[in-house]
Amino acid sequence: MAALEPIVFIIDDDEPVREGLAELVRTIKLNARTFATADEFLDAYDPAPPGCLLLDVRLPGMSGLRLQEELRTRGIDLPVIFISGHGDVPMAVEAMKKGAFDFLEKPVGDQALLDRINAALAEDQPRRQARAAARSLQQKLALLTAREREVLELLKAGMSTKGITKALGISAKTAQVHRTQILEKLQVESVPALLTLLHRMNMM
Repeated sequence: MAALEPIVFIIDDDEPVREGLAELVRTIKLNARTFATADEFLDAYDPAPPGCLLLDVRLPGMSGLRLQEELRTRGIDLPVIFISGHGDVPMAVEAMKKGAFDFLEKPVGDQALLDRINAALAEDQPRRQARAAARSLQQKLALLTAREREVLELLKAGMSTKGITKALGISAKTAQVHRTQILEKLQVESVPALLTLLHRMNMM
């Protein structure tokens, strides 16, 4: 399946500004989609393609900061570059604390803005890969039986096969079967590889 092209989403209530930003983005062969309000964006947003968001702080209706909160509530982890013409330092601090990728003051130089867009898109890729890996692991974990989950928890605790047999009151052969099934279902070759995977996914 072909990779989806990244999209730079632009939200600004000033039409000449947002169209100017879209034109600039397209000069480096990137797709741009423009919106006048946060609500327009939320109604149309498709999380499938990678991308980033150029967001004006002050918007009619839902403000840029409020939209940032709404994105977090919805689990939308899109890199956000705020653009403000008001030099509001406390606002910038708040936005960055809440995970904004950057906060730029107007006027922003074309190349400086394009550099930040490219950096934001580069950050979005590993985020998406990490989320996809987490989803894949959760799907595999869902295949485990209740007993296999118990064995997995004991393996995570560093327990040997002998310890597992004692803790669960099962034979060594049964414990080994469960361990083999866990490795097969999670598609790893060994217990150390399993533990490394779980640690990497913050599941230890």
